Amino acid sequence: MDFINTIGTVAATLTTLAFLPQAWRSWRTRNLAGVSLAMYGFFTLGVFLWLVYGILLSQWPIIVANAITFVLSCSILFLKIRHKDVSHHPHP
Repeated sequence: MDFINTIGTVAATLTTLAFLPQAWRSWRTRNLAGVSLAMYGFFTLGVFLWLVYGILLSQWPIIVANAITFVLSCSILFLKIRHKDVSHHPHP
């Protein structure tokens, strides 16, 4: 793997790993009071477009990272929409 691909792979890994704590906390507590629905909606759309971009370029670091981030982001967005009425009352 050349230097440029190494940078891309490390960047993709770090930005994807950054979503794990938020996704885990969201699924565990169901408390999404501090999560902006508009921000996650736009973010999820942006991640999806990055995924399409990576597919069109056949760039695996972009594809894998954004596929994982897209799933995590969709899960948080789903929880935010589903639990918007109970976001101030976390489940045990």
